[in-house]
Amino acid sequence: MVDGPPLRIVYFGTPAFAVPTLRALIQSPHRVVALVSQPDRPKGRGHRVAATPTKELAVLCGVPVLQPTRLREDAFLAQVAALQPDLGVVAAYGRILPDALLGVPRLGMINVHASLLPKYRGAAPVHRAVMAGDEVTGVTIMRVVAELDAGPMLATAARPIAPDETSEAVERGLAEAGARLLLDVVDRLARGPVAETPQDDARATYAPKLLKTESPVDWSLPARTIHNRVRGLQPWPMASTTIDGARGLIHRTAISDGGTDAQPGTVVEAGGDVLAVAAGDGMVLRILEIQPEGRRPMSVREFLSGRKLTPGILLGRA
Repeated sequence: MVDGPPLRIVYFGTPAFAVPTLRALIQSPHRVVALVSQPDRPKGRGHRVAATPTKELAVLCGVPVLQPTRLREDAFLAQVAALQPDLGVVAAYGRILPDALLGVPRLGMINVHASLLPKYRGAAPVHRAVMAGDEVTGVTIMRVVAELDAGPMLATAARPIAPDETSEAVERGLAEAGARLLLDVVDRLARGPVAETPQDDARATYAPKLLKTESPVDWSLPARTIHNRVRGLQPWPMASTTIDGARGLIHRTAISDGGTDAQPGTVVEAGGDVLAVAAGDGMVLRILEIQPEGRRPMSVREFLSGRKLTPGILLGRA
């Protein structure tokens, strides 16, 4: 509940992660005076230009949309200033905001970041947390400063990561948690100053954006590490391997109880619902769901139907 006057908010966000926070602000007593989204881009096999997820919601709700190509242009800065925003809110906008823009809102800008800062500053905090096998992550509301994700923190909320949970599922959960947390902070800012806790820079870690080169599975790694990479590289670039020279995207895996002395990458069992592969630590990783390149995801039983996959072959060979 807002005791102070409703705030005029300019919202910076682009992908699906930013939608729950935008929706929460639109439904709140505060007023979203504009959405700033990255430009629409070609999407899918047909490469048709599609609206960003936040733009779709903004248009539906009658919120003005700005999609600048350059944030430092005087015309764009004047547009934002003319809105007379009290506060800027950022959630996965996708670009660094220049100092000239940070100073426009009366109360500055705050950001919804999908990690427990100072851990995982950067572009891919959820994916990196899952790939590292972390059991807990969270969301932080922080003040936006010139240095990347280094501003003081206004609020945090933790969230467990289940052993088989993918980065997509974790990100969806954090998006909803971040929306609730952000709205509480905005309500408090409307009433007056909110305590801000500086980050401990000595404990900061970085979460660089994902690269396509991270997709191929290195079967010499431990089974748990491979399993975590399968979970964390979703929905892009996806963990992949080659089977008889054909590339496949691995959607789900499980670690078997038994071990093996087979060479890493060797198929140790193939039949029915089982496609089991030797990992680098002597453990066995079962592939549960796979997507042959250019086709849809399928169960191992469906994948093996009509394929003669002999135990002993090595995966990952061209």
